[in-house]
Amino acid sequence: MRLRGSGAILSQLYHLAALPLSKRGMQLGKGALIISIDVDVGCKLVGEKNRGCNDINVNNYLSESRVGELEELALPHLLRALEDSEMPATFAVRGQLTDVDGFLINLIKQSSIKHDIGGHGYYHRTFTSLSHLEAENELDMISKGMKKFNIEPKSFIFPKNKVAHLDLLEKYGYKCYRDYGSFRFDGMYIRKHGNLYDVHPSFFLGSSPYSVCLNRIVDVAIKYNSPFHIWFHPSDLGYTHESIQKKISRTLRPLLTYAHKKHRKDELSLETMYSAIEKLDSSKA
Repeated sequence: MRLRGSGAILSQLYHLAALPLSKRGMQLGKGALIISIDVDVGCKLVGEKNRGCNDINVNNYLSESRVGELEELALPHLLRALEDSEMPATFAVRGQLTDVDGFLINLIKQSSIKHDIGGHGYYHRTFTSLSHLEAENELDMISKGMKKFNIEPKSFIFPKNKVAHLDLLEKYGYKCYRDYGSFRFDGMYIRKHGNLYDVHPSFFLGSSPYSVCLNRIVDVAIKYNSPFHIWFHPSDLGYTHESIQKKISRTLRPLLTYAHKKHRKDELSLETMYSAIEKLDSSKA
């Protein structure tokens, strides 16, 4: 889903009205802002290695190499904005990146903020199209690749939000995932499925040009002690350094600044997917 201009603003208005009516799940004790970021490729080199054969699994309009190139541009700007507001995030990283180029993973690890690095498939193929054996092979390759960076991923975001093979996520040590969301299915809740937590999506930031209602949705999360979980791709932020910086300053930074202010007043917690469910588990102990 990629909305632009007035369509993206209407989406914010719709979510402001609809999210308070969404399903209720487990409570974190106070409102929370959760950000998850889908790193579909990670760098241009990944796409070049696949020689265009995997493009269709990543983007309907851009080549895999181009998506990787955009992510290389955007991630340093994005990390800087998160650090300035002390906002941790879940970075769902494509597994193949661990076997091609570790620069971006190390960049995330070296951040002054403790981010959550999770899995996002190995080739970014939809899990609903994979057999049980194929899905297990992908998860095994992700685990082996992450071990090179001393990472044991606990959060998983399904490529293209196509949820399948949850039993295998448990087998490979994951604790939470992000379920499918849309206008009709977004919500402000966390629910448990077996031994896994669905840290449900609340809003796709996508290509929204301005932060019109997002601060008000943070207020809704505070009022109802609910998690406001936004997500996007680094490639949604723009195509040049200048456009990326403009998008971050117009859309993301106002939200982060407001959330940080509420956090300093102890009205809002700033969480990753995994830290949110860690709090839920510790509250039960």
